[in-house]
Amino acid sequence: MNILIVEDSLSLRRSLRLGLTNLGFTLDDTGDGSEGLSMALTGDYQLLILDIMLPGLDGLSILKALRKAKSNIKVLLLSAKDLPQDKVKGLLEGADDYMTKPFSFDELHARLVNLMRRGDLCVALNKICISNFSLDINLKQLFFGNDKVGLTPNEYKIIECLFSNQNKVISPEKLSEYIVGQYDVISKNSIEAHLSSARKKIKGLGGDLPVKTKRGFGYIAAN
Repeated sequence: MNILIVEDSLSLRRSLRLGLTNLGFTLDDTGDGSEGLSMALTGDYQLLILDIMLPGLDGLSILKALRKAKSNIKVLLLSAKDLPQDKVKGLLEGADDYMTKPFSFDELHARLVNLMRRGDLCVALNKICISNFSLDINLKQLFFGNDKVGLTPNEYKIIECLFSNQNKVISPEKLSEYIVGQYDVISKNSIEAHLSSARKKIKGLGGDLPVKTKRGFGYIAAN
């Protein structure tokens, strides 16, 4: 998932970069509105985190230009303005969501996940294929060839997290947070047990789960 951040606060950009990179997102950022519009129009981004007050070109002008160019990039507006009319204006201009500053990183992450599930973006992401496996995000179902793999909710969430971040090593801590959230924990032994159970089910169908353990670091899904 490629994200572009256009925000003139360097400290906020650094904070978002660190947090989102740790969650497995790929991103670029800029503090200039004109450069941000150019990057959004020419780059391969699925999500845009866009501040409204920017040097060079303001966020609403960027948003208008993107929608005029028929860009279907998902846009989350950031603003210190919290009046209802400000939010309505941003949404009517084509934003997919609107957050007021200051905000918590957990809320931002939740809103980004929600945007990933919506509309055109969901069409592009609803299936993730690795080897002979396909993961249907909408149906919450893993297929091996044409066979459904009967996973438990936690088994599915582990595989969804790894498949969504294929070719990247995901730590047990990140998997735990993905499954139960920031305020609860699933132990590494439990994660191993869920993966072992999933592997057995897949072996029963004649396949091997394309997930490897990178000792001391975590897990990686790859061909």
